[in-house]
Amino acid sequence: MYKIPDLAYIVDATCKPMASEVLKDGEMFITSQPDGEIPAGNHAGLGLYYRDTRFLSVLKLWLENQPLIFLSSSVRESHFAQFELTNPAIQKGNIVIPAQTVHVRALRVLEDALLQRMRFINFNPFPLDLVLEIELGADFLDIFEVRGFQRSARGEILPPASAEDGIVFGYKGLDGIRRYTQVSFFPYPDEVKISLQQKEESFAAKDDFPSFQCELHAAEPKTLKHLSPGARASFALHLPPGRKTYLYMQIRPVIAQNGHRRLFPVKKKKLAHTLFRQAVKRKYSGYRKWKEECASFSSSNQFLAQMLQRTITDLYALRTTYPELGTIIQAGIPWYAAPFGRDALITAWQTFLINPNLARDTLYFLAALQGKEDNPWRDEEPGKILHELRRGELASCQEIPHTPYYGSIDATPWFIILLSETYRWTGDRKLITDLKPHLLAALEWCEKYGDLDGDGFLEYSCRSEQGLVNQGWKDSWDGVIDLDGNIPRGPIALVEVQAYYYLALVRAAEILKKLGMEKEAKEKIQKAQQLQQKFIHAFWLEEEEYLAFALDGDKKPVTTPVSNAGHCLFTGILPEEMAKSVARRLFKADMYSGWGIRTMSKAVKPYNPMSYHNGSVWPHDNAIIAAGLRQLHLFNYLERLLTNLFEGAMCFPYYRLPELFCGFTRRQEGGPVLYSTACNPQAWAVGTIPFLIQLILGISCYHHEVHIRRPFLPRWIDELVINNLRVGRGKVDLEFTRKEGKTYCSVLNTEGEVRVIIETG
Repeated sequence: MYKIPDLAYIVDATCKPMASEVLKDGEMFITSQPDGEIPAGNHAGLGLYYRDTRFLSVLKLWLENQPLIFLSSSVRESHFAQFELTNPAIQKGNIVIPAQTVHVRALRVLEDALLQRMRFINFNPFPLDLVLEIELGADFLDIFEVRGFQRSARGEILPPASAEDGIVFGYKGLDGIRRYTQVSFFPYPDEVKISLQQKEESFAAKDDFPSFQCELHAAEPKTLKHLSPGARASFALHLPPGRKTYLYMQIRPVIAQNGHRRLFPVKKKKLAHTLFRQAVKRKYSGYRKWKEECASFSSSNQFLAQMLQRTITDLYALRTTYPELGTIIQAGIPWYAAPFGRDALITAWQTFLINPNLARDTLYFLAALQGKEDNPWRDEEPGKILHELRRGELASCQEIPHTPYYGSIDATPWFIILLSETYRWTGDRKLITDLKPHLLAALEWCEKYGDLDGDGFLEYSCRSEQGLVNQGWKDSWDGVIDLDGNIPRGPIALVEVQAYYYLALVRAAEILKKLGMEKEAKEKIQKAQQLQQKFIHAFWLEEEEYLAFALDGDKKPVTTPVSNAGHCLFTGILPEEMAKSVARRLFKADMYSGWGIRTMSKAVKPYNPMSYHNGSVWPHDNAIIAAGLRQLHLFNYLERLLTNLFEGAMCFPYYRLPELFCGFTRRQEGGPVLYSTACNPQAWAVGTIPFLIQLILGISCYHHEVHIRRPFLPRWIDELVINNLRVGRGKVDLEFTRKEGKTYCSVLNTEGEVRVIIETG
């Protein structure tokens, strides 16, 4: 029996790594250091972004030409941040101002702009006259450039200019669009210094991001000369003893075809204060309304309750509305703050427990952008679900194909899976009627375009000059690799994609029956059965009692032991004994780090625990595997996985699982090792903990019925209450309690037509 370790040590803050602070509002987000600053030349992608462009690349405070001392910071609900700072020792004339005698509190909120209020208190017994400088810069780099994309030319940096109420930075892109960063202050600075110097920067594609070129070679670094605009706004602060002094700043990204619109001047203190307070109030109200629409959680384990509540607010922050398209969950901050088909579909699948409307919105959004033509530049084909949509200068100039880009082999079967699961959960007949043409188009794509050689398997091959080499979820340039570290020749048929396709066929048949298409439903079941037989024959490795990673272009198995095989468990494509053999293999020491299942066995040559896909631990990868563990009734493994991921989350800021972390073996002391450029929050990592809770409680829904099958709580949860669980057109409140090693479920309340069926055997 697996022994669960003591959780007491985990609350020790020493195991928590430093991370950037993130705020997000719609298509705008800011990432900064924990002290709120954005240093020049940082390599972490820090900045204020809007529509895939960095509108603010430098933000620093200087007090008497010295940096402030960081005390602490906190972020509430991904839209409001508080930074606590103080002064170093300052020699001013004949006076020495002791360190930590001036307190600076910066409050920050995002609402169509970055709004910041700074409060200064002088704790010395004498008044102070100090100079505060705010250093600002705007490089207007496309997010792909920040990540290392090489360009032969850039647009024109417009000289920064002093404005009536602040500073305006500008850039005219090669797409003809002008982008502005408008900075407004109250009170107005006593002096504004503008600088514009030519700067050389070296850009090179990073190994830890998906390749944007089909050719498999490392990109040569390329040096570009461009103007790096900057400005310093100086304020002469008079700080009486014990009195509060305020300074307000507003930074607004503006995209305009012709000219630019001005900010309304903040000329009066009362107006500045009111604007800030109203923005905070509106954002708080929006989050409160969202939480009322979602399930809520309370637990005897307060850390778990905090994680689940954080999940709800993170989902709201990542949930973004595009007026012309609808609402979707963006994939992650900073690198993937955009619609991604695969990520949104899996996240929605993970979060039915919280709010099934996320799935409904996702399906309609992706259906609106479903492929309509055969376009090699975008890897688009009729019926195909998009991979990624971008709205920055590179996309506008057609330097990248993300308008949208369709290089995903698995988003289309996932679309079918999510459609069926959403119908099961909600009983929404209109949904399947509305999306019937899109379902049929997705099925046709799988048969006509996804199966490149007619062998019944889905394969991918990059056609776009700037497309993804690999088009499964491991889409980095070396995400598919053989035992010797070589890149297999394509087209590639991934193991998990065949399992997704199998389940998509089975679930499509279920929907087609509901739509009265009995003949077509029967055909899909027959096709699924044929696929299952071919799959076992081609992918099962008898000697290893495991599944091959993929089939290469010669239909030879790539036998690298990876986590992908675990995704097959929940689909039902494997016979039970084979599936259990795969599960056991995933928990052997070479695959299991102690914090979770690695993406690759540490016993093989290509393994690197610090790589993006070849040895790291991805929470969502583990969650999909966990769905299979529940289906196979492997509760011991499922409990172990939940416990270890929970313990890992305790070691990260805000108890939030990041996109991924390093795959180093767990030691007795210390926490998991942070992956340096992981997105955080990242959608399917956010969805992991609530999905695992759904699995241990055995919750599934069918129209107005809630089924609870063999629920169990681990020993570190004595009680868990779920309120406002939405199913069909009703709601239910459930209580789970653990007594003497057994878990009991009680129905506290129901609203509407809801039936709860509890199976404990």
